[in-house]
Amino acid sequence: MNQKNLETLAAQVGSLLATNGQVLATAESCTGGWVAQCLTSIAGSSAWFDRGFVPYSNEGKQDMLGVSKETLAAHGAVSEATAIAMARGALRHSRADWALAITGIAGPSGGSPEKPVGTVCFAWAGPENSVHCETCHFDGSRDVVRARSVEHALNGLLRHAQRMKA
Repeated sequence: MNQKNLETLAAQVGSLLATNGQVLATAESCTGGWVAQCLTSIAGSSAWFDRGFVPYSNEGKQDMLGVSKETLAAHGAVSEATAIAMARGALRHSRADWALAITGIAGPSGGSPEKPVGTVCFAWAGPENSVHCETCHFDGSRDVVRARSVEHALNGLLRHAQRMKA
């Protein structure tokens, strides 16, 4: 997926949030703020995008988002439990109605047999304490894994926000 397509997807997210009168925050580890960059490339995004957190280290996840040492020790930085904690932390530390979180192993190194390169965990936290999470595996280079993660995070937010509105 190219940057132009990601920006089109981001515009769809922005339109839905604006229509719903909602605001988004992001918590991105392996994508390094790429989702926030796509969202803020949309004119008028300040009406529906509050802030982005980029806690790349475990310490950053703890300091910025309140992810517990226990969660990191028990599940690891790349886990659904950590993604959920990141999304909930982004909500607590912002004025957002929705938060999306991404944590993964983009490669080319850092993988293990249990969590190979391309493993990415996502969480979407929203109104009424709703939380959705999932783990995906993306094949390809570091750039491909990261781009597909951005795409998946934005599509997931669209899916969950539309479902909450229905």
